[in-house]
Amino acid sequence: MIDFSPLIAELAKGPLSPWAELLPQQVADGMSPARWGDLPDWQAVLEQLPTLNASHIDLKDGVTIGTAVDCDDATRQRLREVLMGLHPWRKGPYDLFGLHLDTEWRSDWKWDRVVSHLAPLQDRLVLDVGCGNGYHCWRMLGEGARRVIGIDPSCKFVHQFYAMKHFVGDCPADVLPVGIEQLPQGLQAFDTVFSMGVFYHRRSPMDHLRELKDCLRPGGQLVLETLVIKGARGEVLVPEGRYAKMRNVWFLPSPDTLLAWLRKCGFKNPRMVDCTPTSVEEQRSTEWMTFESLPDFLDPADHGRTIEGHPGPIRAVFLAEV
Repeated sequence: MIDFSPLIAELAKGPLSPWAELLPQQVADGMSPARWGDLPDWQAVLEQLPTLNASHIDLKDGVTIGTAVDCDDATRQRLREVLMGLHPWRKGPYDLFGLHLDTEWRSDWKWDRVVSHLAPLQDRLVLDVGCGNGYHCWRMLGEGARRVIGIDPSCKFVHQFYAMKHFVGDCPADVLPVGIEQLPQGLQAFDTVFSMGVFYHRRSPMDHLRELKDCLRPGGQLVLETLVIKGARGEVLVPEGRYAKMRNVWFLPSPDTLLAWLRKCGFKNPRMVDCTPTSVEEQRSTEWMTFESLPDFLDPADHGRTIEGHPGPIRAVFLAEV
């Protein structure tokens, strides 16, 4: 079992104390065996991880934990077999004692597009909304954040994060099995809030923007990364069916439309700092994620269109302050 009690006790002493009061029940609900039938299998993965001492940890230039000389080949093979119990691995990559986890997403490419534009994360309290397995949480910690909290309602992703933390050891980064709607209203505690790859999955974009704003302290920074379309202010794609085979895609605005929405919700100085088409090199199937991926979601004759005929995926990064 993952023990969240030290984190909750720490949060109870600071600006997140209103949330700490709610967290024991939220964690219990998020980790409920009645909700997740595979939960015993995921817990077993954490229990089966070998004890290894990492001679080197790099969270600044990637997520590299240990080196090949820190374990023998048999242990490394066993480590691979155990971690495969948490398949599919979507965000990464990770390098773990000479074992390369080639995840579906080259999440390091996204981080490289984001990090140079941020207010420095040194000594900041950071929230990563919809963080998946927490890959970017590690990179935020590598940039010097004082404390990083990721939230994601997928319990398997939470276990993937703690599989990595098993080897990193005690550090101020955690992932909780909750959604942003479970945070107390008016929290206004975080210095930086990330929402990357979440916005287009929300049925109400304005509500999501207000939820993000509610988490930020005065002067704090929002980092929003999402799918967009080419177009003028006011243009929005609302797919009636699926988008790139995804059922839960609701709003894909043009950049100027999203900037207007940010201003309407009270954010200051919203700006787009990057806009990049997603390539089949950045998102694809691997041995660590063997299901369909982006090449299967695009028109095989025209990678500029999805298989449904919508504009192909373009991801943009927006910054704003409160």
